[in-house]
Amino acid sequence: MSQSQDLLTQIPGNPWRGLQSADRRWSQLRQTPPPSPQVVQESPDSLGECEWDVVICGGTLGILLGASLAQRGWRVAILERGVLKGRDQEWNISRSELQTFVELELLTPEELQTAIASEYNPARVAFPGSPEIWVEDILNIGVDPVYLLDILKQKFLAAGGTLLEQISFQRAEIHPDGVRVTTDGQVLTTRLLLDAMGHFSPIIQQIRGQQRPDSVCLVVGTCAQGYPKNETGDLFVSFTPILNQCQYFWEAFPARDGRTTYLFTYLDTHPDRFSLEFFFDEYLRLLPEYQQCQLDQLDVKRALFGMFPSYRNSPVRSPFPRLLPIGDSSGSQSPLSFGGFGAMVRHLNRLTQGISEALTADCLDRPSLDLLQPYQPNLSVTWLFQQTMTVGATETVRDDQAINGLLAAVFQAMNAAGDEVLRPFLQDVVQFGSLSQALFRTSISSPLTVAKVVPQVGIPPLLNWLRHYLALGGYQALNPLGRAIAQWSRESDNPQQRYQLRRWADAWYYGSGNDYEETSRF
Repeated sequence: MSQSQDLLTQIPGNPWRGLQSADRRWSQLRQTPPPSPQVVQESPDSLGECEWDVVICGGTLGILLGASLAQRGWRVAILERGVLKGRDQEWNISRSELQTFVELELLTPEELQTAIASEYNPARVAFPGSPEIWVEDILNIGVDPVYLLDILKQKFLAAGGTLLEQISFQRAEIHPDGVRVTTDGQVLTTRLLLDAMGHFSPIIQQIRGQQRPDSVCLVVGTCAQGYPKNETGDLFVSFTPILNQCQYFWEAFPARDGRTTYLFTYLDTHPDRFSLEFFFDEYLRLLPEYQQCQLDQLDVKRALFGMFPSYRNSPVRSPFPRLLPIGDSSGSQSPLSFGGFGAMVRHLNRLTQGISEALTADCLDRPSLDLLQPYQPNLSVTWLFQQTMTVGATETVRDDQAINGLLAAVFQAMNAAGDEVLRPFLQDVVQFGSLSQALFRTSISSPLTVAKVVPQVGIPPLLNWLRHYLALGGYQALNPLGRAIAQWSRESDNPQQRYQLRRWADAWYYGSGNDYEETSRF
């Protein structure tokens, strides 16, 4: 019996079964996938009057957008294969990002404060042989998903939304004037279908076909009591060299019922990669050194594990009209982040406005919906960072501290450049000016470290990255024009033209990272 099995079988709910299930999926992901079932088809026949304006498949993140659309008067139905409720696992985010819920009138300031389960300061970034960096008000808020989803569920129902729980999506038939959605219990007709079923959505599996992920982030961890008193957090910490053909990274957050610690790594889908069970064993092996504690003094409340695939071809664009992936299904989060809550909150205002305008103007054809999933160079440039933190499964490791050395140099350069450079990056926002400063300072302070990146990454990926970097600069230059276009579009009498112009403005605004706002209090 492994150490992981011994621990997980003792936790209420027996998460050992969940780890085994996740490991089977991880094993399948490392193989050539079989042909995906065709759950979406098109029909040339007219559907007629639709019962709903929007049907959302997947309630955990779908309820965020569903509640916002329902409050704007749209007829919205949400399908959830289980019972829509949050898990006892806090979602960490920055306080300023949560202001979106108040701006969209989804929560009152008092309700938002109730949703905050924990708050801490400061947090650190640390690598071997490099000074620690401490920051405040970044990912320092722990949101209670149980309360948040429950209050949004109430707001959704009060606004006239329909929630269909324990109902699973089966297939969709897209007609010129609507979508027929078949579940395991009934048939619904809608003008627009939103897929919020996550990374392993059957719709996304059909769209991506037999494409394997370009990268996967494996994550394991626990929330436990019994640690030495520590009110600080860790955003990005490494204290070991490259092990088992990958670099281990750690996060830690004080939580309402203990302390949450994560071990995560970035890797490819080579068949020889280790299992989640092995990775959980590694977590338990290294946790005492990381947190300066003994395992037998910990009271583990829950276990956390998962895998988060990333694709260079993201955000994914639907090949069908009247169908739009959102949340994790869309791939709108960067390859550095795991979990789509932060990305969903970041784009919630944009999606609410965009979908509302698409419904109003009847811009539900494929090219129009593509404008709601635009190319975002600020996400594409992060692939180079992710690649520098990944070791190939068969790669010969000549310097087992190479990744730590590069990251230490980059973060020290960003810290020296000031908060306007470091803080957006720690919240997964990349901006042209900040990135340029970080690259320049790193190349000056650590030229040899930077030079090692070229043979590790390769010339073609670097040239591809340069294309995205230049596009990021272009989007930054176009952003003021986008604001002017958005202002001018308000005077247009053509709803289709207004919709398209605003989507271009949104693309430049979000694609350049200019949506980043920082307010530590509200």
